[in-house]
Amino acid sequence: MPLNPPKILIIIPAFNEEGNVGRTIREIISFNASLSVVVVNDGSKDKTAHEASQAGAMVLSLPFNLGIGGAVQTGFKFALLKDYDIVVQVDGDGQHDISYLNKLMEPILSGQADMTIGSRFLPPYVGYRSSFVRRIGINFFAHLLSFLTMSRVTDPTSGFRAFNRKMIQIFARYYPQDFPEPEAIAVARRYKARVMEVPVQMRKRICGNSSIRYLKTLYYMIKVTLAILLDYLKRREDIVV
Repeated sequence: MPLNPPKILIIIPAFNEEGNVGRTIREIISFNASLSVVVVNDGSKDKTAHEASQAGAMVLSLPFNLGIGGAVQTGFKFALLKDYDIVVQVDGDGQHDISYLNKLMEPILSGQADMTIGSRFLPPYVGYRSSFVRRIGINFFAHLLSFLTMSRVTDPTSGFRAFNRKMIQIFARYYPQDFPEPEAIAVARRYKARVMEVPVQMRKRICGNSSIRYLKTLYYMIKVTLAILLDYLKRREDIVV
């Protein structure tokens, strides 16, 4: 008797992404109509929720803006409640190339990894790789996390990620808040998770602006660095996985 296929949930955290989120959802559904898609509408002031619903996604609307961490954790809590086997995080701005979804999930499905990260900085180095200023921050966190975790990290700010049930349980319980992607890697390593990077292609955002710009980049780097160092000093909590 064949095994049941894994239940897969695509989580899209979105804040004021009415110009991008519908296109992203339709691209996912066109790629694989069997995938479940939930958009966590993070207190948007525009038509993000409407566009997401019209495109065919489930929508969880937060009453006010919690930030990317709170939105993603809401998605993990939903995945845990609905008993999903795999979660894939996809940004709502259209920068992630959905054709790489299977490649991102392969190490999870084969049992090689608990968490995978789509990296722009692994060969063959194709697609959009962010601005020069942003790449400085990415490189800084890559070196910091590589040193602390004793394993190579190339794209710590990538929001294109896949997770198995173990990570769903962990991140439903705790997920970093502001600018969480680099710190989430440190948290995963603290729980002895197998984290693997997969080469992917990304695209330049079509509409809207990134939430991390100008002087906010410096604030981001300082805050996340402190969070990563504090997490490094924590002892692993007991958790049933």
